[in-house]
Amino acid sequence: MACELKDMVRPTIFTLTPYVPGKPIEEVERELGIKGVIKMASNENPLGPSPLALEALKKAIARVNIYPDSNCFYLKRELASHLGCGEENLIIGNGSDEILKLIAETFLNPGDEVIYGWPSFSEYEFVSKVMEAKCIAVPLRDDFTLDLDAIIGNVRSKTKLIFICNPNNPTGTIVKEKELSDFLERLPGDVLVVLDEAYYEYVTAPDYPDSLKFVKEGKNVIVLRTFSKIYGLAGLRIGYGIASSEIISCINRVREPFNVNLLAQEAARAALNDSDHLERSKELVLNGKEYLYKSFERLGLRYVPSEANFIFVDTGKDSKEVFAALLREGVIVRTGDIFGYPTYIRVTVGTPSENERFVRSLEKVLS
Repeated sequence: MACELKDMVRPTIFTLTPYVPGKPIEEVERELGIKGVIKMASNENPLGPSPLALEALKKAIARVNIYPDSNCFYLKRELASHLGCGEENLIIGNGSDEILKLIAETFLNPGDEVIYGWPSFSEYEFVSKVMEAKCIAVPLRDDFTLDLDAIIGNVRSKTKLIFICNPNNPTGTIVKEKELSDFLERLPGDVLVVLDEAYYEYVTAPDYPDSLKFVKEGKNVIVLRTFSKIYGLAGLRIGYGIASSEIISCINRVREPFNVNLLAQEAARAALNDSDHLERSKELVLNGKEYLYKSFERLGLRYVPSEANFIFVDTGKDSKEVFAALLREGVIVRTGDIFGYPTYIRVTVGTPSENERFVRSLEKVLS
C-alpha cells in the first residue's frame, strides 16, 4: 500500500529550521552580475590560513587516496601538549558543529530539556530538536550579555544540557570568570554545560574564564574550540572538544569513523604551530574593531563592544533592506532579524581596505 512520504518521516523533522549560512561570494557575483564582492558575514579570517598550513596541504594532497587516521593521533598529541591536557580529554570533529551534534546524540532523550541564551548560535536549538528535546531560550540582558541567573532559574529535573557561547555569537559579549565559576557551583551535578569558545583566541578581556580549569577540576563541562575562525581553516571543517575522559569516551561511541579528513588534520597541526600568523590575525581584528567603532560613532549608530572578530550594530533601518542594498554594493553581511533584532546587522572585521569599503557602502546605503 502506497503512503505519503510525510507519514514515513519522524514528525520532529518538520519542526526544524535548517541552518542558512551566509551567502557565498560566488553566488552573489553570479546573481547580481558583479565582480569583486567581499564577504564580511561568516566571521572568517580575512588573512586566510597560515602559510605553514598551506605548505602542509601541498605535502599531504598526494595521500588522499588513503583513509585518514580515525583517531587523529598526531593532532591530538600536539593539541594535548598545546593545551596542557591529556589526549584522552580530546575529541576532534568535522567542525565543532559536528561535536555539538554528537553531544546531543550522546546525552539527549525525547523530553529532556536544553537551555541556552538567545540570541546565540542557532545550532544549539537545531541539534537538540533533532533529538526531540525541549528547548528553553533565555533572553540576553539589556547589555547583550548572557543572563546566567535566569538560566539557573530555568533548571529543572529534566534539564540535561546548557549551552554557553563565550564569546557569544552574534553579540561578541562574554561571560566572566567569577560569574561562570559561581554558576557552575550552583548547578546540579547531572547537568552538562557546553562552553562554546569558537572565538576564544580573539578575547583580550582579563576576566575571561580559564575554562580548561573546570575540566581539570572534574566539572561536567565540555569546552569546544575550532580551527575555522582565527586559524583560517573554515573550508576544511575541523574543531575539537575538551572534557573529562569519561565524557569523551561516551561521545566517541556515536562518532563516525574517519570523520575528520586527512587534509584537515595535517593543516590543523601546522596551523597550531604558527604563532606568528595567530598574532597577526588577532592584531588585524583589534585594529579593525577600533576603526569600525569610530566609524559607527561618527555615523551615530549603536553597536555592541565585541570580544570576537565581528560586531553587532544597529543600523536603525530594516536589516533585510540594508543587507540587500549592501549586496548591490558588493558587500555581504549578516542580517539581525534571524536573531530577533530586525534593525541590526552583524559584520565580520575584515582587512583595512575591506573595512573601509564596508563603511563607505554602509554610509551610502543609510543615507
